[in-house]
Amino acid sequence: MNATDIAYSTAKYTILIAVPYFLLLLSYRVFFHPLRKYPGPLIAKVSDAYAGYYAISKRLHLTTYLDIERYGPVLRHGPNRLVFSTAQAVQDIYNNERVTKGNVYGLTVRSGKPSIFNAIDKRKHRNKRRVVGQAINDKAMRAFEPTMMDQIDVFLGQLLKSSHNSSPIDISDRSKRLGMDIVGQLAFGYALDTQTVPTNQFMIDGLKAGQYRNNCFMQFPFLKKSGLDYLVLLFAGASQRMKYLQLFQRMISNRLTQDKHAKNDLYSFVVDHLDDTDGVPLSDLWSEALFFFPAGGDTTATAISALFFYLSRNPNVYNKLADEIRTTFGSAAEIRTSPQLSSCQYLRACIDEALRMTPPVSGTPWRELYDEEWKNGPFIVDGHVVPRGTQVGVSMYAVHHNEKYFPEPFVFRPERWLDADEATLSRMNAAFSPFSIGGRGCAGKAMAYLESSLVIAKTLWYFDFEKAPGKLGEVGGGVLGKTDGRGRPEEFQLWDCFGSLHDGPNLIFHPRGDFCSEINIKAPTNP
Repeated sequence: MNATDIAYSTAKYTILIAVPYFLLLLSYRVFFHPLRKYPGPLIAKVSDAYAGYYAISKRLHLTTYLDIERYGPVLRHGPNRLVFSTAQAVQDIYNNERVTKGNVYGLTVRSGKPSIFNAIDKRKHRNKRRVVGQAINDKAMRAFEPTMMDQIDVFLGQLLKSSHNSSPIDISDRSKRLGMDIVGQLAFGYALDTQTVPTNQFMIDGLKAGQYRNNCFMQFPFLKKSGLDYLVLLFAGASQRMKYLQLFQRMISNRLTQDKHAKNDLYSFVVDHLDDTDGVPLSDLWSEALFFFPAGGDTTATAISALFFYLSRNPNVYNKLADEIRTTFGSAAEIRTSPQLSSCQYLRACIDEALRMTPPVSGTPWRELYDEEWKNGPFIVDGHVVPRGTQVGVSMYAVHHNEKYFPEPFVFRPERWLDADEATLSRMNAAFSPFSIGGRGCAGKAMAYLESSLVIAKTLWYFDFEKAPGKLGEVGGGVLGKTDGRGRPEEFQLWDCFGSLHDGPNLIFHPRGDFCSEINIKAPTNP
């Protein structure tokens, strides 16, 4: 038998074995699987490729929302996955000590060193959170606030420069740079200067590439397990990602050559808690630093960009918020952590409404029951007994746009957080989860609120703004007539990559009186 005959015979027998196997597998998943009673697209019932396809196209959050609208509040979105869209499910899944992150988070671990983001083991996560929490607790934030303010002042200086000739400003681009510079200082006291010079602006694309790759793996694990991960990264931007990681190594090496308390940064805040009995080894600090950038930079950039978008399209809200800021404070110097800032209830309501409509993590954070917890009783989510081996989650975009909790869900109305009666407010808060909740909730939540509050308040103190004219001013919104979930011009659009990608809004800023004379357009400090 020659080589051709051998190859032919091998192919024939492979097909004869594979075809029946896959037919049996598909039949099992459709007709006999423990999740067979749950509705959902047929392709999703038999393969994770359904979610994988929409993750690759960065619109899984919209597809999930549309599927929930079609099939109901509990949806089978993979052979072993259930998606919910109710407030009770938010509490049963994310506020549940018996639950851990889904096993797909393990696909995002680099070099075998999980971070606080992808640590599945309860004890490891608790230890990491305790240590990392030292960098973002109230005491640390008070010490870091002057550094944050310096970066916000750079942001304001760039707005002032563009306002001189009424140049439109892409707020997504500027807020991402601001977030990157703040986290660079918080992580390792490093001046990235992405707001003022192009040298390190590739960090933004490098971060996007990593988030995109991780989301594709989590939604379609076959990509990672089959060795196709390099193709995904190549598609996402491998060169930028590599430069991103190389700069991280330089930042860490640079910081470790300095005195441990030379800067008010992650290293300074946590170094005295490293390498103790239950702590995080110094060698793992790399993983925690890597986590800081999407958690502290990208999340806040999404909130800030969304709020600028909605303010520019809702003049009544804009005027009410501007009036609150300009009457609460007597000078820009007063806009800092203080009872005055805390008293700006409408500002907080505007931020919450932007986070509701534009959750930075718009997809479905997967969870499952700890293996040892099955002996302690069934896993029940919103009345549904979840079979073992099932990953569950709540679509944050879907629950934040559920009319049961948020009437007129696609209308930006901050007043809903202030005017609601106690029962209505309780229902909204139970469903509202832009930073997740419970022990696995985002540790940087307080920092995100602080940064967003300071940026918006200081901007409205110094400037008036409006959306750019013509087509440029439409960037960031949906397109009327589209049926894929992007048909609302007044909704800020997200591209799902576990975090969120976005463009716009393009705004024109006008200095407010002589107030801008206080702004110092600072020179870059990048070495």
